[in-house]
Amino acid sequence: MPQWKPILFGVSFLHTVVQERRKFGPLGWNIPYEFNSSDWQASVQFCQNHLDDMDMKKGVSWVTVRYMLGEVQYGGRVTDDYDKRLLNTFARVWFGDFMFADSFQFYTGYKIPKVKTYDMFMQHIELLPLVDSPEAFGLHPNADITYQTNMAANILDTTMSIQPKEGGAGAGESRETVVFRMAEDMLDKLPADYIPHEVKDRLRKMGHLHPVNIFLKQEIDRMQRVINIVRITLSDLKLAIEGTIIMSENLRDALDNMFDAKVPNLWRKISWQSSTLGFWYTELLERNEQFNRWIFQGRPDVFWMTGLFNPQGFLTAMRQEVTRAHKGWALDSVTLHNDVLKASKEDITSPPAEGVYIFGLYLDGASWDRRNCRLAESHPKVLFTLLPVVHMYAINSTAPKDPRLYQCPIYKKPQRTDLTYISFIVLKTTQSPDHWTLRGVGALCDIK
Repeated sequence: MPQWKPILFGVSFLHTVVQERRKFGPLGWNIPYEFNSSDWQASVQFCQNHLDDMDMKKGVSWVTVRYMLGEVQYGGRVTDDYDKRLLNTFARVWFGDFMFADSFQFYTGYKIPKVKTYDMFMQHIELLPLVDSPEAFGLHPNADITYQTNMAANILDTTMSIQPKEGGAGAGESRETVVFRMAEDMLDKLPADYIPHEVKDRLRKMGHLHPVNIFLKQEIDRMQRVINIVRITLSDLKLAIEGTIIMSENLRDALDNMFDAKVPNLWRKISWQSSTLGFWYTELLERNEQFNRWIFQGRPDVFWMTGLFNPQGFLTAMRQEVTRAHKGWALDSVTLHNDVLKASKEDITSPPAEGVYIFGLYLDGASWDRRNCRLAESHPKVLFTLLPVVHMYAINSTAPKDPRLYQCPIYKKPQRTDLTYISFIVLKTTQSPDHWTLRGVGALCDIK
C-alpha cells in the first residue's frame, strides 16, 4: 500500500517523541510513563493489519487509527486525563490524509521522506539534527531551560544528600548552634494561636452555616494544627540541643533538614510542599495572614488561591453559594466558568456580584496578552507569567465548553499530579487549542 511507509514513519516518530518528552518533567508529561518498544511493535502491527483489510475505495479509517494509538496502544498506559488529551492531540494533528501531502511536516525540517528503499530512509534520518529543539516535540524553546534546571537541581540534591552529617571540630559554628539560632528566630515570628471561642463568635456573626464560612472554619483548624506542631517541634528541638530532653527521631530529622534549609518531614506531611525552608515559612506567615484578615476583618475582595489548603473545596463552596442564590438551580447542573480580567489584584476595590475573584496563578508554557486577554507564546527565557485577576463563577449548564477555548488545568505546585490538581480555567486563544496542549500549558498556584 502507498500509505504504509508514511504511516510507519509517523508511528515511529510519535514513539520517539512520547519518550523524549519525559525529560522535560511536568511540561512533557504529568507522569513519566515507561513507554517501550512493545508499544511501538503493537502499533505497527495494528497499522499493518488495518491496511491489509482496508477497502481501497474508502481509504484509511483515521478515526480507528487515532483511537488505537491515542486510547489503546499508548493510551493504555496513561492514567492522567491531561496526558490522555495530549496523546489524542498528537494522534489528531499528525495522523490523517494530510500526512501524505508533500507540504506536511511534524515541525520545520522534520518531514516524512518520500523515498523507496530502507537505506534511503536511514540516510534521511541520519541528516536530522543531532540535538532536537524542544519545538520538535511540540514544546516552546524555553522548555530546554526547564530541563537543564531540573538536571542541575537533581545533581545538587544528590551531592547534598551524600555529604557527611557530623562535621569535624572546625573553626565555624557547630550544626547545633546554627539550628538553635534558627529555631529561636522562627519561634519569635510564629503567629499566635487562634482562640476557639473568638473564631466561633466571628463565624456566628458572618453566618456559620454559609458554605464559604464552613470552608473557612476547616481551613483555620488545619492552620492551627500546623502552627501547633511547628511550635512544639521548635521548642523541643531547643531543649534537645541544650541536653534537657532526649533527641528523638523526629527532632533529629528536623535538625538535619533545618541545617540543609529543607522542610522537616513532620511539617511537610501536614502542610504543603516547598523547595526550601525559607519559602515554606514565608508561605506559613502569608497563609495565616489571609485567614486572620478573613475571619477578623471580613471576607476579602480577592482570594489568594495558593494560600488555601483545599482550593477544590473553596470552589465547591462558591458553587453552592451561587446555586442557593438562584431559585430552581440544582448543584448537579451548575458548573464552574471564568473570565480573566485586565485588572491586577491592587486594582480591585470591591468583590464581584457573584462568584469570587482569585489571584496568584502563573502560566507555565505560555505567556498572557493583557491587551487582548488571550494566550500568547512565551517570551524567550521567561518561564512563568503571572495571570491577572480571574473571576470564577458558576453557570447553570452542563454543556461542554466552547471548543475554540483552551482548557487550562490548574495545579497547586509545579509537580502536576492528581494530588496537586485543582480544576481548569478556559482561556481565549487565536491559535488552535491543540497548539497549547502540545506546549503543555498549565496554570500553577506556586512556582517555587
